Amino acid sequence: MSLSQILETYRTWFPDDADGIVLIQQAYLYAEKIHKGQERASGEAYITHLAHTALQLAQWRLDAQTIAAGLLHDSIEDKQIATGEIEKRFGKDVLFLIEGVTKLSKIKYRGQERSLESLRKMILAISKDLRVIFIKLADRLHNMKTLDHLPPPKQKRIALETDEVYAPLASRLGMQHVSGDLEDLAFPYLYPDKYEWIKEHVQETYDARNRYLEYVKPLVEKQLKKIGVIPLRIDYRAKRISSLYKKLLRYEMNLEHIHDLVAMRIIVKTIDDCYLVLGAIHQLWRPLPGRIKDYIALPKPNGYRSLHTTVFCLENRPTEFQIRTQEMHDEAEHGAAAHWFYESHRGTKQHKKGIGTATQQHESSIVKQLKEWQEEFPGTKEFVEALKVDVFSDRIFVLTPQGEVIDLPREATPIDFAYHIHSEVGNSCIGAKVNNKIVPLDYQLQSGDYVEILTQKGKKPSSSWLDTVRTNYARKKIRLSLKKKMLIPKKTEFRITCESRVGMIKDISSIFSRNKISITSLQTIENEKYPLIKALVDVDNRTRAEQILLKLKKIEGVKEISYKLI
Repeated sequence: MSLSQILETYRTWFPDDADGIVLIQQAYLYAEKIHKGQERASGEAYITHLAHTALQLAQWRLDAQTIAAGLLHDSIEDKQIATGEIEKRFGKDVLFLIEGVTKLSKIKYRGQERSLESLRKMILAISKDLRVIFIKLADRLHNMKTLDHLPPPKQKRIALETDEVYAPLASRLGMQHVSGDLEDLAFPYLYPDKYEWIKEHVQETYDARNRYLEYVKPLVEKQLKKIGVIPLRIDYRAKRISSLYKKLLRYEMNLEHIHDLVAMRIIVKTIDDCYLVLGAIHQLWRPLPGRIKDYIALPKPNGYRSLHTTVFCLENRPTEFQIRTQEMHDEAEHGAAAHWFYESHRGTKQHKKGIGTATQQHESSIVKQLKEWQEEFPGTKEFVEALKVDVFSDRIFVLTPQGEVIDLPREATPIDFAYHIHSEVGNSCIGAKVNNKIVPLDYQLQSGDYVEILTQKGKKPSSSWLDTVRTNYARKKIRLSLKKKMLIPKKTEFRITCESRVGMIKDISSIFSRNKISITSLQTIENEKYPLIKALVDVDNRTRAEQILLKLKKIEGVKEISYKLI
């Protein structure tokens, strides 16, 4: 992996960007300098990993600032390079992206299922700029390809995080190819036995189906020529190991039920051509009922568009075809990254070379948002500046000391956080640490903050907290605690039935006195047999009252005794 490969790929998409070329060159040389002598677990020079990350970003057609940040994404965390130094050399934009990736690198997923969705939202929210996520995904892709050099426990943790956090995140951004790569790379580490089973049983079937499609391809080309459609290309797509396993589970591991183990993909120039090709294939072979999917008219939630059909092909074998334009294919493979390129180049020479235009309907909220920004900021520079993730702007995502993600409304305080953990944690809160620093209880939390609550046994909430908190749940719990506080018994009344003898009142009073309990009132009520003594004293809890009751029972002449908190 070399600088020349990165620059060659970048020039493919941005041939006239001399400033961008210079920026990438400078970033590469600086990264090479600061990481000199540093090696990865594989023994390779560290710059190799950074170069792979940068090349991936260039292949996704991202701008020079993103590629430069990809080369420097470990400079702050690993090499402790001052932010001022980065900004001086490479500008605010590159520094912003590096800081975003640095913050993401501190997040570790430990397999807590309940926090998964919040964690994915958090990554989007604290990234603020989607290019931060592109860098993280490129970084993770190469890390997964070299995972075998790490110790098994670390392999398992990173693979789990990749499979449950980053692969779904890539899918949400419409980056299906990236998502699939991450899942496949994680699969052998998460399910080694299942991986070996699939390798043993599927490879021969893959090879046979590829040979089968070699016979089908010329028949398709001949049919398309009849209707005047010249495909840009026709190729095959083998079903991924991870998705194949999920599908096999539904069919009791029977490969005969998997019709899309290898599918034929037809790339054409226009949307009209897509539908013409679909009709042509159906003229050749009968479609399977219920297996025609029009994801062009009705795209998937993540923006995926294509036509799918499964037909009874040669030898009456069910065979899947996927039909799409080049732009649809790029977006299916690289999602928001490809969309960024198309939209930021609309109207330019590069865009005119592109195939078709993206539909404006049924896209993922994030990709749709990108299009709205592009309409507001038609210039490339303005578009990049406006490339911010506002989808979760009304929420923040903070972490507990154990790494669990807590989803709170914007402007939430440590008190909101404390009550979200547990009502008792909230009630006994006396302070908070945010990112290891003491903060006031009215401090406004930010996405990505690590929050620790300091508590004290017996502490009760203050009424002033009601003006501070943002969540209704915290406000409700505070009010409930304050109400209980007002109703907490401050006195205990003891009712003592005893013999009428000299010194009885003195003995009872002595018990309270020796235990440092103040007597509010002491009243004797004469009865026919035994008098009743009522003592109102400063005892405010049952445990203490029970202790005193046992001592009073030992007084000579006491017949019965009871108490009540009032």
